[in-house]
Amino acid sequence: MELAQVRLLVSDFAACYRFYAEVLGLKPQSGAAEGPYEKFSPVTGSAGIALQDRSMMAGILGELGDAVTGHRSLVVLRVDELDAYCEQIVSRGATLLHGPAPMTDRMRVAHLKDPEGNLVELQEWLLMLG
Repeated sequence: MELAQVRLLVSDFAACYRFYAEVLGLKPQSGAAEGPYEKFSPVTGSAGIALQDRSMMAGILGELGDAVTGHRSLVVLRVDELDAYCEQIVSRGATLLHGPAPMTDRMRVAHLKDPEGNLVELQEWLLMLG
């Protein structure tokens, strides 16, 4: 078994596409900016994040047509230089909710939300720095 991706169900596909591609700087697989599906990958690593239009999945599972309330996901991305990356994404329109700040003696984090309200945690692993 292999984890292929984490998929977020979104209502405003175009806004989320721009966030993951232009603000966070992830690489879209096909360039389907209007959806209904797109996978994004970081420059390194094999993990991916995909977006799928919520209405498409609601056609299969009717319960997904209900209004979304509360936080239902937390996307975690590891970055090498948290402060520099946060400066870059803020200049591209991101709003940080927290950090960059220590979370433990081994990790620094920052938090933000995508246009749908999904939480995104950026991690800098201090042990990897030596």
